[in-house]
This record gives sequence, C-alpha cells and structure tokens, in this order.
Amino acid sequence: MTELFPGVNAIYSKYLDVPSTSQVDSPGTEHRWHFLDNNEELEQRGIKPVGTLVCVHGNPTWSYIWRSLLNHVSEHQLPWRVVAVDQLDMGFSERTGKFRRLADRVNDLNDLTQALDLTGKITTVGHDWGGIISLGWAVAHPDQLENVVLTNTAIHPAGFELPSALKLASHPAVHGWGTKTSPAFLQVTHALAQPALAPAVRKAFMAPYTSADKREGVANFVADIPFSQEHPSRPALDEISEAVRSLKVPALMLWGPKDPVFSDRYLRDLMSRLPHAQVHRFEGSSHLVGEDNDIATPIFQWLAGEQNSKNISRAEALGEYRPMLAELDSRTEDQTTAVVDINPARSLSWAELGERVNALAAGLQQIGVKAGDRVNLLVPPGIELTTLIYACLRLGAVIVVADAGLGTKGMGRAIKGAGPSYLVGIDRALTGARLFGWPGIKIAAEDLPTAKRKLLGVAHTLPELYAAGGKASAQELAFEPATPDADAAVLFTSGSTGPAKGVVYTHRELAAMRDTLRETYNLKAGSALVAGFAPFALLGPALGATSVTPDMDVTAPRTLTAAALADAALAVDATTVFASPAALANVLETQDALNPAQRETLEGVSLMLSAGAPIPEHLLAKVQDLVPNARVHTPYGMTEALPVTDIDLPGIRAAGAGNGVCVGTAVAGATVAIAPIDALGVAGDQPEYTPNATGEILVRAPHVKDRYDRLWITEQLSTSIPGWHRTGDVGHLDEAGRLWVEGRLGHVLRTSKGAITPVAAEHAVESVAGAGRAALVGVGPAGTQAAVVVMETVPPARKPGPAANDLARQVRTAVGATGTEVAAVLVVPNLPTDIRHNSKIDRAALADWATATLAGGRIRKP
Repeated sequence: MTELFPGVNAIYSKYLDVPSTSQVDSPGTEHRWHFLDNNEELEQRGIKPVGTLVCVHGNPTWSYIWRSLLNHVSEHQLPWRVVAVDQLDMGFSERTGKFRRLADRVNDLNDLTQALDLTGKITTVGHDWGGIISLGWAVAHPDQLENVVLTNTAIHPAGFELPSALKLASHPAVHGWGTKTSPAFLQVTHALAQPALAPAVRKAFMAPYTSADKREGVANFVADIPFSQEHPSRPALDEISEAVRSLKVPALMLWGPKDPVFSDRYLRDLMSRLPHAQVHRFEGSSHLVGEDNDIATPIFQWLAGEQNSKNISRAEALGEYRPMLAELDSRTEDQTTAVVDINPARSLSWAELGERVNALAAGLQQIGVKAGDRVNLLVPPGIELTTLIYACLRLGAVIVVADAGLGTKGMGRAIKGAGPSYLVGIDRALTGARLFGWPGIKIAAEDLPTAKRKLLGVAHTLPELYAAGGKASAQELAFEPATPDADAAVLFTSGSTGPAKGVVYTHRELAAMRDTLRETYNLKAGSALVAGFAPFALLGPALGATSVTPDMDVTAPRTLTAAALADAALAVDATTVFASPAALANVLETQDALNPAQRETLEGVSLMLSAGAPIPEHLLAKVQDLVPNARVHTPYGMTEALPVTDIDLPGIRAAGAGNGVCVGTAVAGATVAIAPIDALGVAGDQPEYTPNATGEILVRAPHVKDRYDRLWITEQLSTSIPGWHRTGDVGHLDEAGRLWVEGRLGHVLRTSKGAITPVAAEHAVESVAGAGRAALVGVGPAGTQAAVVVMETVPPARKPGPAANDLARQVRTAVGATGTEVAAVLVVPNLPTDIRHNSKIDRAALADWATATLAGGRIRKP
C-alpha cells in the first residue's frame, strides 16, 4: 500500500471539479474539491456498498481525521463506501477567496454529493463544526438520510456563552494572528489529543495549512461562529438546530468529555434534540475523540445493528409489576413508624411520610420538575433523602445517586456524565457544585442566608418546596403514574475497576430488585431494618419495612461502630441489618464498648446481611457471635444486579475451602452461568453450566440493570451474549451448583502456562503467619506474565519494598500449593482500596506499581 500520509492509502485521495450553486460564488463557478473515497477499492474487490458514509471534518482539521473509518472498512472488507471531504478553503481543497458562511458550506456539501451522484442511503458523520454542516445536509435530504453519527460538536449555543478557547481565538486582538498569520490555533487544537499525537500524525494534520494564505479558511471558520443573535449565520444555525428535532433516523454520539470547547453541555443539548440517540462518553478523552479512541469499530458495529436484546423479557419479572410507591400508598392512614433518623433524633409515621412525599413532589412539580428529568441527590441517607427519592419516583423524575464515596473527582465525573437538570444538596455538595461546575438547577436541602444562597447559585430550598407543595390542591396532588419501563434511577458503580459507570434502572427493574429481596430473605411488610449499606437505604419504604440509617457516614463504611449499630437497631426494634464488610469489621473492633442493653438489642436481630465485597468465614463467625439469633448471609452482586447469589454462614462452612470465594446459589428469579476463559484469559460467548469450568460470570434476572448510562460501547460488551449480563467477574460453578468467585476478568494473570485467577493464591498468602491482605498481580506482557504477590503484614511494614527472605519463602511455598509459581513477593504498609467500600483492592494500581518497582525504579507507595 502506498501511503499518501500516515494511515492513508494513496488510492483514497481524489480530486473533482464541482460546479458551485452557492450565492457567494459567481454563476458558472467551479471549485476543485479534495476528498478521501474508498469506492475504487470496493470496486476492485467486487464489493457492492450497502450505504455511504459522508464524513465532514471541522476546524482546523481535514479529511485525514476520518482515516480510521476508511482503514476499518478495508481491513474487514465491509460493504460501506466512505467519502471524507475536505471542505472548500480547508484541507487540500481549493482556496476560493470567498468568505463562506454556514449556509454556504451546507450548500457546498450538497454540490459535492450531487456531483458524486451519491443517490443511495447516506449516513452523515460529523465532528466539530462539521457536525452542524453534516446535519444541515441531513435535514435537507430526509429521503436519502439513513443514519446520523456525531462526535464532539455543537449545533446551538443553547444559552451558553462562547467557550473561552473560542472567545480568545475570535477576539479582534488575537484572531488574525492566532488563526491565520501563525499556526497557533492548529497547534493548540492538536495538543488536545489524549494521549499526544505521534509526530508524523501531527505533521499530517498540519500539512494543508503550511502558510498564512492556506489558513484563511481556518480564520474564516472561527469568524463565522454564530453565537450572537445578530450574527449573519445565526438564522441558518437556528433553522438547522430546530429541524434536527424532526429527525427520526438512528443516531450515534461518541464524545470526549474533557473537551474544553464542546463540553458535556453541548452533548446534553444534542440529546434533547435527538432523544433517541445512542451515546458513548469516552471518559478521559478530549476534543479529538477519534484520535484518542478507536471510534471505527463501534461505528460499524452500530451500523451493522449489533444491538442485543435486554437481559430478560419484561414478562419474566417476579410476579405482576407493583410500583415502588404501592406500599406507601396503601398506608395513608397508618400511624406506625416508617422512617427514623438517629442524629438528630426524628421519625415519621407511614401517613406522615406519604404526606411529606406528596408535598415535596408538588413543590418540585411547581418549579418545573417533570417526568424524565434527572435530579441529582447529594443528601445523606435519612428522612430527607427517603422523601426526595419517593417524591421523584412519584413525579417520574429520574434520581441520580453519585455519593461522596466516589471522591470529589469521581463524583464530579459521574454528575457531569449523568447531566442532571436539578441538583439537590447539602452545603458541602452545593459548594462542590459551585467550584467544579456541576450541572443542574441548585436546590438547597436547608434554608440558607441570602448571601450564601447567592454565592452558591441556589434557586430553591427544600423547606420552600415543602411549604409550596403543602398548599397544593387535591387536583394538583393527582400525579400521573410513572410508566413501568421509563427510567427511574441512575446509580453509580464504586469506581474500583475504572471510572464509575452510571447504571440505569427502570421503575420495573427497581420493583424487581425489591421483590427479589423480599422473596429471598422473607422481608415482609412490618420488618424493621438498619440500612448501614447505602444501596439499601432507598428500599425500606418500598418493602413496607420500618428503616433507619445508623449514625455514620455511609460513604465511609469504617465509621460504623458497634454502639451506633445497636442504637439504630434499638430505635426501630430491628429484625434485619444490612452492612458492608468494612463496616462490620469496625463494628467488631468496637464491640467492647457495648453496654448490656445494646448487646441485648443486637441479640434480637434475626437477619444479618453483608454486601459489597466478599467476607471471610472467620469474620462472619465473629459477626454471628455478636448477633447470635440471626441468620448471617452474604449476598453477592453488583450495582448492575443486586443481589445475584446468596449464602449463609452454615453454607460457607459446608462448602469448605476451594478456588475462590463461595457465594452460594442464585437468588429468587436469577440464573447464573459461566462463559469459560481460554489460556489468555479471554471469555467465550456461550453460557455454560459445566462444574469447575472457570470463566466470566453471567447473570440474567428481572432486576438486572436496563443499561449503562451514555456508555453505548460498554453496554454492547456487557450484553454481547443475548439475554445475559456479563459481570466482568470470573469464577466457576461447583458440582452442587454453588458459585465461586475467583476475581475480576481484568485481574486474570496471563502467564506462559495459561490463565491464572488470583483469589486462591491470595487466600494462600493470607494463611501465612504474619500476613495481612494480599493481591496477586501479573507483571510483563500478556502471555508471559510473571506472578507477583503484593501483601500487607501484621504488624504493618514500615515502607514498601521486597519482603524479607523468610516471609517470601513461606509465601512462595503456600502459593505453590495452589499451582502458581511466584516470581516476587513485595510488601506494602497498606493495599490501595476503593473509596466507597474500603475493601476492594485496586489490583490494577498494584500491578503498575509492582512493574515499576521490579524494574528498579525508585520505590514509592502504590
């Protein structure tokens, strides 16, 4: 293959003289266009295209930005024609000497497609200002339009100010020099790539713009940004952006959220105009999203219609659909306790909770909250959060839960990704929203002084909304029931295996989660539960259970003390306790402070559930001693499906030792299977039930998530086996049908002797005298990785580094008994864990640290 530029086959480069119909040109004018086109290659291979992609670049790039699409078609011999244009005055197309505005550029594109006789079905693909131009062509050709693909772009200011980068570039004092006289604008744009562009690629992007006269189109593009109402191109912009709302063809948006110009606010505007679009945000990527990521593969997968069925038929839900509010609505006269706060002490009866929910729903409705609107809730668990959740469910609004356990940076990513229309928060959350630019109309959880309210940008307060809603008439309180399959919640994963992912649940799926818990654990109305594990805080009223959150920071599980747990249990005469392993560990450490009355209260608990991470048998045994009359269970699950399996303490003891952690059998309504992995740790695509076959754990159930939020590619991967959710965990089923978890798929070691899952070896390390927690990580290239142990010691090591010889020898012997040969043993004072659970070890970080340490670099903390 002869390359015109790096990654571009010379056969694709075409020139064509095209008659212009633009009003800016004199009649009879022709312009010489340059474009990349694979039609000749398709003809040589005897491939008839099923459609054509017309790809339009923005400013200051050229058709080179679409080379990955051309190469993907060639490599996989796909039946798609790709025409990537160089707009006039840009790339290697003719410099016309005319100032071409938005309407002219849309007209120019039409001239070219007619000259090329593109009469079949067209998929428009646009980036940057090429997005609005491609959409201008799209709305003008509804009969030809088949699909729309957009990458970082904007089609309307939508009330926003000009982004600072463009404001600077368009300033009269900077514009001429920055965009034409010098290559500064190009250099700044190219510098946005994450990671940096290769020198040869950067040179290729610069190639058409080597002199000031060749950069005139770049300057004119910036000058034609129609942000003001008076701008000459504003009428065309308004017309196109409104016409886009009428497009019903499939749409795909691939986005880099770190873009300093076309940020997530423009994505949200696009989604409001094309609400049916599939969206994928590449976390960490910027403006040149197609340079930062492989966008060709998902685009052609999407075009091929590789969209899988839901995890389970809606008809397979546990019994008949019963709304989340059904229990609350059935108790409008019930004066018994529904919810309790510990600090400050406060409680509401079922009747009072129902009235409060309705009043807040009415208040929210009066300020514009409606079905489908996203409402971010940054309020600690308790009466206020419970009321907010059920008020939103009452309205059909979508609750967004991104808690402080993600850390400030992680929480900010999550909130911006979810794009809520409203944000309800305590002072600390509102301060964060102000500092970091989190989206949404701000609602304060409490009344605020006027000055502080103005400083934080607060538009409303909950006391105001309660007061306004409390005056609502009976007619105003007659809310339209939410559609069962409408979105109800966006819940975020812990972020322990990468950026936290938003997980969307519908009303039906939330109700199925409630029903699964009820059926599995016999949680009938009248139960009383202590919710020391945040995900369960919202389920109490739906179950008809009296609920209380202990005096703790639920985003920091280790803040739960034994006394706080006992006091919470006493407040509701608890029958059930939910808590994470990290929380229970601290409860056990602080149990000596319990007085006789508190111990007696805990003796009354009949069910103890620990979820969030595996919990060892010896710790469960100590928990059993603390709640001697309780059934102690450890459900296994994830944000995407909670719970999946369940096992109790006798069941763990009966299972004995094995390769991994035994998490029991599937809960009510769920099915578990395995997709076996190969020697390189790659999971297959067929569900199997063969005993002792290690592979990726698959689950299907009525309470599995609806989808990942604005992560279309991730969703396709997770549902690539129709009807199943790929969990990303690895494990096996034993002869009794019990599931054993062996770790995460991403943590499987790919050695020369085959794939090795880490958990069995880690348990072996932890059995050595003086050992604490341990992680087995792979160092080196896939297929030849060496197994390295990174471990804590008791007492903790003073500094990280190689283990003492005697300890290393004992660890190698113990792990060797599991069939794994250890290349090195390293000790650290503390293993890095996720923030939310304080228990999931960050093995990816440890693998990077171990690689650097063993390479002889300066030893730092992992």
